[in-house]
Amino acid sequence: MPHDPYKALYLHIPFCVRRCGYCDFATSAVERDSPVMDEYVESLVMDIRRTSREGELGALETVYLGGGTPSYLGMSRLSSLLYALSLSMHLTPEVECTMEANPESLTEPMVRDIWALGVNRLSIGVQSFDDEVLAVLGRAHDADGARRAVAAAQTRFENVSVDLMCGIPGQSAESFRRSVEEAVALGATHVSVYPLTIEPGTPFDRAVLRGEMPEPDDDAEAEAMEAAREVLEGAGFCRYEVASYARPGFESRHNTAYWTGAPYLGLGRFAVTMTQNAERRMRVQDGQVIDDLDARQMAAEDLMLAMRMARGVEDAQVERARGVIGPEVAGAFEELAALGLVAHENGRWRPTDLGWLCGNELYGRLLDLAP
Repeated sequence: MPHDPYKALYLHIPFCVRRCGYCDFATSAVERDSPVMDEYVESLVMDIRRTSREGELGALETVYLGGGTPSYLGMSRLSSLLYALSLSMHLTPEVECTMEANPESLTEPMVRDIWALGVNRLSIGVQSFDDEVLAVLGRAHDADGARRAVAAAQTRFENVSVDLMCGIPGQSAESFRRSVEEAVALGATHVSVYPLTIEPGTPFDRAVLRGEMPEPDDDAEAEAMEAAREVLEGAGFCRYEVASYARPGFESRHNTAYWTGAPYLGLGRFAVTMTQNAERRMRVQDGQVIDDLDARQMAAEDLMLAMRMARGVEDAQVERARGVIGPEVAGAFEELAALGLVAHENGRWRPTDLGWLCGNELYGRLLDLAP
């Protein structure tokens, strides 16, 4: 079907040096010299060239290499990927090109080379600056390695993001707060904070079922998220999305594309592609349709996605949704306001801090407008 141009490209790199105990992503641990990675990168390069020939890359505004651990590919494979991108879509400075990296596989020479090849944003999976917490998570790096990785990134990159986790077994409130403070002190321009989630089938899930690990404490996680907000906003960061803070001008344009309903193309194993036109929105993964929304469901989803962001939704968007779905749209926002989950000011509905903490209730109510 004819669809709107893709605005964002996601390249999935499903390899890591090891799998962490909490991870349920579509990744596998392989040896660094494994031919499996060579074959995968060759296939991904072919996909990039094919979609370029088909005219699908001409309107891209952001590119994101995620995983897995893209930095684990090593420079030779990364060069092949980035060179193919440069030839296929003109990887100019105006295109935000993010690469995820883990501290154990990010080096200064790699930083210099990927910068020269068009990457202009690095997202580093630190999770904690506490060695004991990192050991619980099963990470392949220690705190000093994380500090060195951030410093290496800053030899070329101004736009450096750090990922942190809270709610980890054995992690004290003080330990988490120190990690947030250290991310600020090291000069990160963007920080994402994620509560630990125990996913079914993971080693952490089995440990919980055996009674060897406590389940995450919702109250402790909420307190940690509030502590992160206090530290980061106090340091001049703005919370622009439910889990992310940035210094002004360093918000992730790629992540924002997801929350604003921009069509995106996913290439690589298990990557998701979202296509849409005025009447229909589809998400496809490995050739299988995993989401097929009509105009009413699209309008409800757009409201839900927008409420993940601090700017929320303007009255005009609510009115457009009301025209598609019906008068119950206004009622839903009034109900959410009565519960303290959203607030209306200056012509916009925005999530409150309570709304972000009770996201399932907020987002579920909006999706229920068009089930």
